[in-house]
Amino acid sequence: MAADVLDILLGDRKVGAITGLGGDRSIFTFDDAYADDAARPTLSLSFKDAMGDLIRDQRRTQTRLSPFFSNLLPEGPLRDYLAERAGVNVVREFYLLWALGRDLPGAIIARGPDGEEPTPGPEDDVPAEPGGVAEAPLRFSLAGVQLKFSALEKARGGLTIPATGVGGSWVVKLPSTRFAGVSENEFSMMTLAKTVGIDVPDIQLLDLDQIAGLPDGIGRLEGAAYATRRFDRTAEGDRVHMEDFAQVFGVYPADKYKHATYRSIAKVLWLETGEAGITEFVRRLVFNALIGNADMHLKNWSLLYADGVTPSLSPAYDFVSTLAYIPDDKAALKFARTARWDGFTEDELAYLAAKAGLPERLVIATARATVEAFRESWAKEREHLPLHSEIAEVIDRQLQIVPLAGAR
Repeated sequence: MAADVLDILLGDRKVGAITGLGGDRSIFTFDDAYADDAARPTLSLSFKDAMGDLIRDQRRTQTRLSPFFSNLLPEGPLRDYLAERAGVNVVREFYLLWALGRDLPGAIIARGPDGEEPTPGPEDDVPAEPGGVAEAPLRFSLAGVQLKFSALEKARGGLTIPATGVGGSWVVKLPSTRFAGVSENEFSMMTLAKTVGIDVPDIQLLDLDQIAGLPDGIGRLEGAAYATRRFDRTAEGDRVHMEDFAQVFGVYPADKYKHATYRSIAKVLWLETGEAGITEFVRRLVFNALIGNADMHLKNWSLLYADGVTPSLSPAYDFVSTLAYIPDDKAALKFARTARWDGFTEDELAYLAAKAGLPERLVIATARATVEAFRESWAKEREHLPLHSEIAEVIDRQLQIVPLAGAR
């Protein structure tokens, strides 16, 4: 029996292939023409050595996809839902990537030979619809846990989710069934972030009746939906490559809270994006400490390759004040020596700067300016944001807990 082969493209350029070897083992190999091209587009920093050269030998077999490709797949309830719709067992990553490969994050396309649909075989036990295939499978994957779908903007306002989930320029995140007001929370935090100078994409807060084409099987939902324009798609619908920092560091999604610190992210950003990236990084780090976002893990920081080769820090996403839902005295990652909110001081930032090789004066000046801008915006905007009162109370409390918030 011939092996299944999944071609990997970066836009319209083939970069390699993943070959299924049976027993859910697979290997990724680079295409020779891509590997030999000195002007090739960047697939991932994780595939480069210390000199910036491509690490061509990726020939390790494994029962999971390698971390770069595994991180293209959704997690949690979103993964379960899309796998069931596609008729693929949720643990079989090779076939799940195949099923969702037409609309992955960034410019990656994963496709079978001649556009064939995946045929996982008898090992799968996913119930199929009459006719042997899951009905109207959604073909959209954006890494994450919350139910979210690709959507198209309607001429008269609102959004439409295409039946196939392919080609949308917006991401719609549906209301959480676990926590009330998450959509309103994220919309408010992203709105606030923009007022303090953080790079934020277009966002909307929508009633569910403004979204056409919601798929079946998502359960009863209450509240608003949050929508953000995809920054990995141009206005013309072209793909823009991106990767998150779990991909950069080569760690699996389950390890997104491990194996790195904010200092680690800062070091990469300084080397790859210079002063502009570090200034934006510090703004976001300080802002998320002040709002009490304890979930800024590796997958919530991404690089964007606008020209296909050179990375920049992507626009912001997933800013949520989480402490009202899950109290925590620590951030998702260590800043440098500590993850505790009450340890986030100017001294901790200075230590981060020293260890990451950053200019301390720039880091501290940016942090102070962000605190000042935040306090001014929070005082002005808090009554106008669609926030539940407990969220506002959390932020007020954070401003007392985080030492940097009172630093002068």
